[in-house]
Amino acid sequence: MIQCRYRCRYHLPKIIKIPGRSGFYLRVAVPRGKLRDALGTCDVVKKIGNTKKEAEENISSAEFAIKQKFDEKLREEEIKKINSSLPNGLKVEEISSNTSSNQSSKNIEKDLKNAGFSNAAIEALLNFEEKEITSEEAIEKKIPSPCIANNSPRAKFEQFKADSNYLKEPLQSELFNESDHFTNDAVQLLKFHGSYQQDDREHRKRGGIGKDWQMMLRLRNPAGLVPGPLFIALDDLSDQLGNQTLRATTRQCFQMHGIKKESLKKVIGTIVKSMGSTLAACGDINRNVMAPAAPYTKGSYPAARKLAKEIADVLSPKEAEKTYLDLWVDGELKYAIKPSSEVQRSRKKQLEKGIFSGDKNEPLYGSTYLPRKFKCATTVPGDNSVDILTHDIGLVTFTNKEGELQGCNVYVGGGMGRTHNLDTTFARIADPIGFVEGKNILELVQSILALQRDYGDRKIRRHSRLKYVLNDMGVDWFKKQLTTKYFTKKIHKLRYEGETKLEDYLGWHRQSKGLWFVGLPLLSGRLQGKVKKDLRNIVERYALDVRLTPNQDLLLCNIGNYQKNSVNEELANMGFTDPGNPEPLARYAMACPALPLCGLAMTEAERFLPELLDRINNQLKELKIEKSIIIRVTGCPNGCARPYMAELALVGSGLKQYQLWLGGSPDLKRLATPYLQKMSINDLEKTLRPLFLNWKNSGKASSLGDHVTRLGNENVLSLLTSDVAP
Repeated sequence: MIQCRYRCRYHLPKIIKIPGRSGFYLRVAVPRGKLRDALGTCDVVKKIGNTKKEAEENISSAEFAIKQKFDEKLREEEIKKINSSLPNGLKVEEISSNTSSNQSSKNIEKDLKNAGFSNAAIEALLNFEEKEITSEEAIEKKIPSPCIANNSPRAKFEQFKADSNYLKEPLQSELFNESDHFTNDAVQLLKFHGSYQQDDREHRKRGGIGKDWQMMLRLRNPAGLVPGPLFIALDDLSDQLGNQTLRATTRQCFQMHGIKKESLKKVIGTIVKSMGSTLAACGDINRNVMAPAAPYTKGSYPAARKLAKEIADVLSPKEAEKTYLDLWVDGELKYAIKPSSEVQRSRKKQLEKGIFSGDKNEPLYGSTYLPRKFKCATTVPGDNSVDILTHDIGLVTFTNKEGELQGCNVYVGGGMGRTHNLDTTFARIADPIGFVEGKNILELVQSILALQRDYGDRKIRRHSRLKYVLNDMGVDWFKKQLTTKYFTKKIHKLRYEGETKLEDYLGWHRQSKGLWFVGLPLLSGRLQGKVKKDLRNIVERYALDVRLTPNQDLLLCNIGNYQKNSVNEELANMGFTDPGNPEPLARYAMACPALPLCGLAMTEAERFLPELLDRINNQLKELKIEKSIIIRVTGCPNGCARPYMAELALVGSGLKQYQLWLGGSPDLKRLATPYLQKMSINDLEKTLRPLFLNWKNSGKASSLGDHVTRLGNENVLSLLTSDVAP
């Protein structure tokens, strides 16, 4: 949906070029009246594509979104705004009641055209009360995006996936050739196998010649579990064939960096033979499934972890797994995923109408897999360690007194990725659709994925996530499609979840009778040097398992009563003297790797985070503010560190420049808002000081995010752009 600064929904669009600037822009004519007065301009200009074709595609999709019925919560206010810009005597309510209107449809249409409304806007207004669509054929015609459901011709990349023989070629042919890197086609398939090809951008600065090609490898660790033997294998591999570091990601899995192409098969093969996998850690497929990392044996935690593992297994590809084993362990099927009997029963649903893709070799995904990445998470009531509203599917598990799964509150359509200067891309939090009984959850998850498979945009990859289906078509449409074509079980009203908080499990906790676990803070999840070596020795000596948290921290698990003092002493010698009480700002801070290896990074993130925290911490101390802030940093707008949920986030928009986002909530239930587009990092203190002072002087105990929200956009922007000296 195209929106101006004041969220006006109806404009006269025109694609234009701006001298001296690249790309194509949408000029939005603001109708006369209160909206134009409020905006202070006749036009709003936004970049919508790099090519005219792309811009035209975005126009069509955006205009179609106008046809949506207004969200009930915003309906009253938005109708007032629209009515204020309509011709005299014409009201939206009157347009929707065809028989009572004093004007004919033709006269109304003429007046709307004279007022400057586009054809799509006129159609939406004339049909404000959306008629119920009964036939499947009519429903498919209503879908705006090119997708499988409306039989759109395959885009080039979709055809490439279909021709790859289930993610095999040309990757297999290039794996052992003499080149030090893969071609672009092979790289696209490599992602599904868990790896990205990268180039160290600082290699030339160090005097190197040409590109320093290397692979980043990401694991599949449902619920963050890394068994001890796998952790030891990863430590060895990273030292021998990587860059001597491991990195805990924001999706609870380990990444390795610096792997050369000729070593890739050995690395992946060793991981597979050590109880691990990298299958589907990247690519247009279901990614690593998240869950609270704490290994508690009471409450709903065991059920949430178990469900995450089952979702990972039930959504794993069938034929692509054979390709994976062929490439990396020479087809040894003994290393195949071994799902539980419950998962095996549920996977039979993949051959039934609706969920079935039409391809018996790959019954859930089909030969083109998904339009884009797909992310799932589970949690328990009250624990939002997983950022539950940022996923395609978020499940809050409820259990009985025996810990058996009763069912889940279900949230759909969250996602963080976006593109600068392209308003058709945006971060979005998930919508609740209801409560589903536990016995039906695996069928539900497969059904939602199948709906995204069929209705996700297959042409414009920036518009292909499930969140855009929800945004374009609405929650009511989504639920009707889901329950009509895919999932026939009942969806009940949401259950009450109670108060929610961001848990991190740092410090010592009782795991169960006779066992403990300890959470260790790792800034940006990076393990290297002496800490990495000593942790490996502890895991090996005491036969421990590792679990990774969504906050990029690490838990040492299964520590016996008799081992606790010894482990605690060794951790203290490593520098973890009080692991439960790190520096407040560092405790919840996150950053993506960014430079020098990520090809999308515009500026620093992980390497800049320590300096950023020091600078903000010093400023808070100077102002005598004794409160913490959830801070997140990314080098680009793709959102890997989930910055748009933070109270304060910096999103890279240029070299040493960042967008400034503010206003997320401490419980991670509210999206932040962008305030500055290109803040120089040299202006950090000068920019934030007036806001921090206002926060302090408010005299309230509220968080920074809540204070920003209470102030309102205009007041916050005024503070950020004031001339108060640091």
